[in-house]
Amino acid sequence: MSATTIKLEADLVKKVAALKPKDESISGFVRELIEKEHRARENRASAVVYQQFLEDNPDERAAMEV
Repeated sequence: MSATTIKLEADLVKKVAALKPKDESISGFVRELIEKEHRARENRASAVVYQQFLEDNPDERAAMEV
C-alpha cells in the first residue's frame, strides 16, 4: 500500500481538529470523511442507474409502487 502525505494549512488543521472526535486522529478522521464521500457518490450514481432502469421497465416500476 502506498502512503501519501497531504499537507493542510494550519487554519484547516485547526478546523479539522475542532470537528473530529477527541479520541480520533486527524488522519483517521480525514480518511473516514473521504470514505464516506466516496460511498455517497457511489450511492448517488447507483440511484441514477436504478431510476433509469425503472423508467425503462414500466412493469418493474409498477411492481415497486405496489
